[in-house]
Amino acid sequence: MMASEHLGTGTIPAPAPPLPRPRDRRRLVPLLVALLLAQMAAAMVTTAVRQTPTIDEPVYVVTAADYLHEHRLRYNPEHPPLGKLLIAAGIAVADPHYEPDFPGTQSEAGRHLLYGSGNDPWRLMLWARLPVIALTLLGGLVVFAFARDLAGRAAGPVALALYAFCPDVVAHGSLATLDLPMTAFLLTSVWLAWRARNRPRLYVPLAGAALGAAVATKMSALPAIPLLMLLAAWSVRHARAGAGRRRGVLVALGGAGVVLAVTLAVVWATYLVVDPRLGFAPAEPLPPLAGKRALVSGLLPLPPAYGAGLRAQFAMEYYPWEGFLFGRVYTGALWYYLPVALLVKTPLGLLALGAAGAVTVLAVPRLRAAAPYLLLPPALLLAVATTGARDFGTRYALFVPVFLALAGGCVTLWRRRWAEALAGVLVLWVAVSSLRTFPYYLPYANEAFGGPARTHRLLHDSNVDWGQDLGALAHRLRERYPGERVWLVYKGSGVPSYYGIHAGAPLSVPPERVRGLLVVSDSAAAKARGRLAELIRTSRPVDDVGHSITVYRR
Repeated sequence: MMASEHLGTGTIPAPAPPLPRPRDRRRLVPLLVALLLAQMAAAMVTTAVRQTPTIDEPVYVVTAADYLHEHRLRYNPEHPPLGKLLIAAGIAVADPHYEPDFPGTQSEAGRHLLYGSGNDPWRLMLWARLPVIALTLLGGLVVFAFARDLAGRAAGPVALALYAFCPDVVAHGSLATLDLPMTAFLLTSVWLAWRARNRPRLYVPLAGAALGAAVATKMSALPAIPLLMLLAAWSVRHARAGAGRRRGVLVALGGAGVVLAVTLAVVWATYLVVDPRLGFAPAEPLPPLAGKRALVSGLLPLPPAYGAGLRAQFAMEYYPWEGFLFGRVYTGALWYYLPVALLVKTPLGLLALGAAGAVTVLAVPRLRAAAPYLLLPPALLLAVATTGARDFGTRYALFVPVFLALAGGCVTLWRRRWAEALAGVLVLWVAVSSLRTFPYYLPYANEAFGGPARTHRLLHDSNVDWGQDLGALAHRLRERYPGERVWLVYKGSGVPSYYGIHAGAPLSVPPERVRGLLVVSDSAAAKARGRLAELIRTSRPVDDVGHSITVYRR
């Protein structure tokens, strides 16, 4: 009776909305991936458009131009050709005027190409950076696919979000440099070695090719060769678990040999692409080197130019470089510099999720087999990097936040509401932290250390000020300080006069003559001594440009 009376009123309760079907949820994943990569691309392109050349970029750009026009191994032998061949793809489109007979060092040749050859440095640098941006986005797809392979469908978007919002990845992915390309190739090699556990014939050679690309981009990838050989051997042994003990050992050794052979072949191929004759005539004399390091560089089965570049890298390790950490200026290197710098420049949410992901990999039986692939490569390369003599920035360990992002995706295996909610909050925290620093990704520091406005008090060089804000400084001076006398101490590869900055050199005149605006790169201010330190002490800071250049008034 009650039911008939209710129906008689003519009001029928609205049906509950249907739950998303599994197929609908699967369609959301590609959309989310596209959105994450689109925002990352927008961030990197915006950064690339507004930043002037950093200290290293002109050398890579002129080397790429020389590869294109002269097909010779002349500039920048301390780095293999592949990363610069990637940059050359953009240089080819820009088609700058190039003077192959320019006398001078590689740094002078780079500045001449950008500022002394009638080229537009803004346009040329954008085209040089676009291939690295594209490779960075492809690296995001590898992070997504690797995390999905490890921990299921939900892990991919989480890992990709951590990667796409990581300020260090965005910063270096938008520059025509070699650190991000090497990291992307290394990550791809590890992913393919993991996949070789199921299809070794396909993925072992591909893992070797990706590792060869990393080694052909930066020599700092060399320590990964024996580790990837071991991981490939482990994968092959797993795939052939049914084989006898002796046969299993032989096929595992065969897998390791394939990785080594393909890696070496890729390195040789990159040099042959530049110059089929493998000639080598460096523009500058290489520093002498003796001892075990010289012997090692000569024994490697790699092109002579690679060995010469490796000797140059070894020679740099004996130079008394100056470092800066938490207000302390020192000569030499600190073994803990990179770990501390990574703590400063990695988002707190990424640190937390990455650590939780590492614990998950070790704690969840399903993932323990992945621990060597996920944890050993960044640990080994970071351990090697801490022995280096150049405390210049986290770019030497860019693989750490990338592998942390990958590990962070593995926390999705904990099927508990509080864990899922906490992971979501941490991912959102990383995104907000990244968006708050836009577009100043290079000087990023996390909230525990005061944010990007305070990074210059803790770190220097490519952590903060790599010469990237010269164009922004020119705009600021025109906008806020027209007609004022400017004194400039700039650390970078840009040419101030090209951007309309006509400034005096404050260290070349008596201090009492320095009146008006004193503009100092924060990397120079961090290590200021003598007259510059006195000028800064007796001046008043009035402005900040990009968290990398400080304007003082005297």
